[in-house]
Amino acid sequence: MPRTPQEEANAQLIRDLFDKVLIPMDKTLVDAFIAEDYLQHSSLAEPGREALKDWLDFVRAETPQATQRVYRILAEDDHVVSHQHVIRWPGDTGFAVMDIFRIADGKIVEHWDVVQALSAEPVNPNSMFENGV
Repeated sequence: MPRTPQEEANAQLIRDLFDKVLIPMDKTLVDAFIAEDYLQHSSLAEPGREALKDWLDFVRAETPQATQRVYRILAEDDHVVSHQHVIRWPGDTGFAVMDIFRIADGKIVEHWDVVQALSAEPVNPNSMFENGV
């Protein structure tokens, strides 16, 4: 089923968040994407926009070679789900990550995530990211 115009706008907001903030680890645009009363549900992150800015500074300092590749962005109503591969440094197997965002009035108001460490020797030969690969 095709996305509604609002779902398309929400999906684009998340794509832009990755392209402009999360992948380059640039805190300067956080306020443009994240609502002031943002609710963080991740058990791995402190609450609030300022904590996200601090985390981006930390990641940039500790793992400047970190990369993320977004494989899919799914949108339904006011929720958007992203699926990505996060690699902290060259040679790192990294993590499979799914983020869930709730959007209201053009900004992210809630976030949840699921993070799975990837094995260098997985028992399953199927990719965590590609279809049929």
